Amino acid sequence: MIANSSRTSKSVKKESFMQGVLALMVSQVLIKVLGLVYKLYLTNRDGFGDEGNAIYNAGYQIYALLLTISSIGVPNAVSKLVSERLSIGDNRGAHRIFKIAFATFGVIGLAGTLFLLLGARNIANMMGIPEAEMTLVALSPSIFFVSIISVIRGFFNGRSKIKVTANSQTLEQVFKTVLTIIIVEIVAIASGVNTTLMAAGANLATTLATVTSFLYLYTYYKLHRKEKYGSEVQIQNSNVMKKTVLQIVKAILWVSIPMSLSSILTSLNKNIDSFTVTNLLKSFLSETEAKVQYGILSGKVETLTSLPLSFNVAFATALVPAISAARAKGELDKGVKRISFSLLTTIVIVLPCVVGMVVFAEPILKLLFPNASSGAFIMQVCVLATIFTAMEQTINGALQGLGKVFVPAAALTIGVLVKLILNLILVPIPTDVNPLGGAAGAAFATDACHFIAFWIVFTVLRKTVNLKLSFSKMVLKPIIASAMMAVVSYGVYILLSGIIAVKMATIIALIVAVIVYVLSVLVLKIFNEEDILMLPYGQKIYSVLVKIGIYKQKIK
Repeated sequence: MIANSSRTSKSVKKESFMQGVLALMVSQVLIKVLGLVYKLYLTNRDGFGDEGNAIYNAGYQIYALLLTISSIGVPNAVSKLVSERLSIGDNRGAHRIFKIAFATFGVIGLAGTLFLLLGARNIANMMGIPEAEMTLVALSPSIFFVSIISVIRGFFNGRSKIKVTANSQTLEQVFKTVLTIIIVEIVAIASGVNTTLMAAGANLATTLATVTSFLYLYTYYKLHRKEKYGSEVQIQNSNVMKKTVLQIVKAILWVSIPMSLSSILTSLNKNIDSFTVTNLLKSFLSETEAKVQYGILSGKVETLTSLPLSFNVAFATALVPAISAARAKGELDKGVKRISFSLLTTIVIVLPCVVGMVVFAEPILKLLFPNASSGAFIMQVCVLATIFTAMEQTINGALQGLGKVFVPAAALTIGVLVKLILNLILVPIPTDVNPLGGAAGAAFATDACHFIAFWIVFTVLRKTVNLKLSFSKMVLKPIIASAMMAVVSYGVYILLSGIIAVKMATIIALIVAVIVYVLSVLVLKIFNEEDILMLPYGQKIYSVLVKIGIYKQKIK
């Protein structure tokens, strides 16, 4: 009877986890789409544009760095420690970990808020964009709220309530999008279209959205904190109840710091542009034009080139945990198959996005940003980093599952140093002297950074496990499919652009690109039967493909 009960409990927990993962996938995609919506609004808004993006993003990148230091890695750390206690029925111990983590990161978050609030003017002057001072002030309270939000999300993740995290993230982004538009419009009317005040208003919307997310999570916690999870076992000798507060804080930090390092370095990488691009561009451009170029790079280009990564994060979230489980069970061969599949999925998703943005860079910018459509070449250069970033992202998850938690951070450290050196060399060069000078030089430096980081982690992964990667399946076929997509869709664009409006021709060509690529992937059979069955709802997908004749027989 006990054994059956145990098996039932595990089955329920697994189903709940997969439902949570799917919710997280939808949440990540929705967040990116909503992020694009308010970016479109800001960039096309009269009086904001690329200059407003420069002020907005300069402040936001500093905020993101402090936020990374104070909270990234915390959800996973709290989740791990809480789930460990719940697995043996130690509900009191799990709750004590949560309370101590809440207080600890509340203090850390408050320190970050005060640092940003009091140092806003000096930080803005160091970036060469003094107008960013007000955006930093507007963002400062968010650091405190996001720090404690991270703890609450980790607590619920540890209780297998991943949907709560997904819902809070979606709610936050919805409010951020709506409030950004409302506040910027109000500020624009009240200030006579003052770009600096509008940028500060846009970042104030971020703060208000984080407060909303906190209120949702805290209310949910208050309503559900008495729920019981796991077995009703009374732990007489709870290790957590015996430990001092300092010991528990050390345990949380010991788990969270390795998980935070890569994120901190990624944020530092973006802050290199914040501190160097505008200042270095002033050597041959006016201050206004320098800010516009940085706004193109940090606003439009970064928003668009990061879109494919949202899909990749979702797939990595669903697939990579299986690697850690396989390793724990001594089933490393199964883990290797998961890694190979994750890498293949990453390539198949991201490569056509990169090719599409290179081919359609100018039409896409004119379609989405009709009032500020410059920056096609910068986008073409910068998007090349997306394929390396995505592969690096997936491999980092695999390495963490295999226990190599510090390798990703070490690889990215080397990449960031290369990025800094190349920025200092390339950005001060006028574009008429070298096409890879100016803001495009910073984009190229980002490419080099992520290529180096990818190559290092990929080399370590291949030495750690015996990956069986087929060049034809992993590289050749995806390139052929992407090339077919590019040729057909661009041909359609050229044909239609002389007949109908260019914007409509762009939309139709992009739809054709998706259709051609999907058909090419199916015809080339990039995914075999085993790969398809690893996908969410894989059995149903495979059955449909058998019925339409792509695959000849069902797997028993």
